[in-house]
Amino acid sequence: MSNDVRVWVNGQRVDAGAPAIAALDHGVTVGDGVFETAKVADGAVFALTRHSRRLDRSLAGLGLPAADHDLIAKGIEDVLSGEPIAFGRLRWSVTGGAGPLGSDRDESALTYIVTAGAQPLPPASCKVVTVPWTRNERSATVGLKTTSYAENVVALAYAKERGGLEAIFANTRGELCEGTGSNVFVVVDGEVLTPPVESGLLPGITRRLVIEWCREAGIPVREATLPMDVLTTADEVFITSSTKDVLPVHAVDGRELPVGPVTQAAADVFARLSRERNDP
Repeated sequence: MSNDVRVWVNGQRVDAGAPAIAALDHGVTVGDGVFETAKVADGAVFALTRHSRRLDRSLAGLGLPAADHDLIAKGIEDVLSGEPIAFGRLRWSVTGGAGPLGSDRDESALTYIVTAGAQPLPPASCKVVTVPWTRNERSATVGLKTTSYAENVVALAYAKERGGLEAIFANTRGELCEGTGSNVFVVVDGEVLTPPVESGLLPGITRRLVIEWCREAGIPVREATLPMDVLTTADEVFITSSTKDVLPVHAVDGRELPVGPVTQAAADVFARLSRERNDP
């Protein structure tokens, strides 16, 4: 429920259902903004530093000024105060501020929004659905976490209509790319494979940690350009995201899959090290 979400805008705590953003904010009119989502567990934010660095990369990629991280920190402190959130998400967004009705910008102060709320724990495993649309690996916003998420909304609705939890995109070359809000990994002959950044994916924080921590634990993992049909032959599949961690996939479209030993090992490593290293 939206009323359960804690909201802070430009220095002030506001009611979740109350107007708080100007109608002419460029984030509203043309989606000119960026955001980050981080997991909250027992009131603590996971991997905050990595998320903050990616926010800066996204802002720079859009040609927007650097964020005021001291101000964002005040917003985070505000929305996480009070009753600790046992499990949920923290989201902070930065938009281009007030702007014209078109795509050009005014010289305006940035708008800062910080929200937090509880959510259910992810399921033990999930079904994913491949979608008929593609990611553009040559897009002007490739690799940036922008607030322009309409194509993800359409794709995710398509997947949910078919019983899926997540939608999986190819890129324009027909290569495996990513989900709407997750990265995808496959296991082939005991080796973990995941598409490279060059495929056009958003470089996920959890994705990067899974690569690093699996290698640390001796689990073979490699970035590799993969055909989309690897999903029809892979031994195991899993997805990763900030609030899903390592989530096994038990079905791709109509194909059922086991939750295999390599996926379970990756999930166990991530669960253990994320408990030990809150801001890796």
